[in-house]
Amino acid sequence: LDMVYELARKNERVFFVGSDLGVGTLKQFKAEMPERFLMEGVSEAGVVGMAAGLALEGKIVYVNTIATFLTRRCYEQVVLDLCLHKANVRLIGNGGGVVYAPLGPTHEAIEDIAIFRAIPRMTILAPADAEEMRRLMPETLNHPGPVYIRLGKGGEPVMTDPNVPFRIGRAIPMKEGSDALIVTTGVMLKAALDAAALLAGAGLRAAVLHAPTVKPFDQETFMKLAGPVPVVVSVEEHTVIGGLGSTLAEILAETEFDAPKRFRRLGIPDVFPDQYGSQATLLKRYDLTAENIAS
Repeated sequence: LDMVYELARKNERVFFVGSDLGVGTLKQFKAEMPERFLMEGVSEAGVVGMAAGLALEGKIVYVNTIATFLTRRCYEQVVLDLCLHKANVRLIGNGGGVVYAPLGPTHEAIEDIAIFRAIPRMTILAPADAEEMRRLMPETLNHPGPVYIRLGKGGEPVMTDPNVPFRIGRAIPMKEGSDALIVTTGVMLKAALDAAALLAGAGLRAAVLHAPTVKPFDQETFMKLAGPVPVVVSVEEHTVIGGLGSTLAEILAETEFDAPKRFRRLGIPDVFPDQYGSQATLLKRYDLTAENIAS
């Protein structure tokens, strides 16, 4: 959110709309640019409508609240008010995946990517760390149409290279290898790289491709890395239905290879997570660990 403030300082078209966030959220933004800082109540459908109206008047609107509320609660408004009209609204979803494990399945955004991936004109971004988020945000300023930005818990170890420019729609090769390809998005990048290191200890060279843009997906880079390897594995903090793994499955199924690829989707199975706890405990429960990826 600090990046929203920085963008607003440089561009008077930038507005911020929050939904029931803490009193101190973007305190400096509110003090310096109160006419462009709006904090609404628990009515996300109304917030999206408000943001759409501002966007259609030429504003660039950043909306922020919990990811499940942006995706499940106001789906129709996102479809009709934002995507149908190509409105320049950026939906920043807090707690993608199982970040909100202490609050249970009502708050865990395990199907948010699948929900938004089905909507025409929606762009979906999932940065791996705060450093990548800093490089991502300026790219959203002039990007045409609505954007969904899926955030993790915050404080994740920085795995991305600050010197690699961020481009919406481009996947980033993180490690070379010819025995397998691990494709990941968001904060699962660390587990994927750790898995590749474990495999290297066993004499297997696994390539790692980080896809911070899930839609539009960088099919060209993916195919370049997938072509030479016999095994492809997707890893996501999301249901295996409709997200990154489904994207790769669709591409692989429609591509004629000389030899078929072995393919496995790793993610949350088709269940509502049935335990409370922490993000780490739920990821372990559903085998989203470096050890299981390597296995």
